Amino acid sequence: MSDEPDNLVVVYLRRLDTKMDDLAADMVEVKERLGPLEAQYSSISRRTDRVSGDVEQIRRWLDIVPVA
Repeated sequence: MSDEPDNLVVVYLRRLDTKMDDLAADMVEVKERLGPLEAQYSSISRRTDRVSGDVEQIRRWLDIVPVA
């Protein structure tokens, strides 16, 4: 009778261990996929900043400066 609870606990601990391993593998995959997305976002952000500066320069060339 005393063996049953121990065995049941061991079974549940093994299941939890397996699930934790699966979660860890999923997190590795998520981190691997997130890295390139961050790099793309950074690239787009730099380009947007550059375009914004170009628009301001064009406005100055055309004397289209907003009145403050």
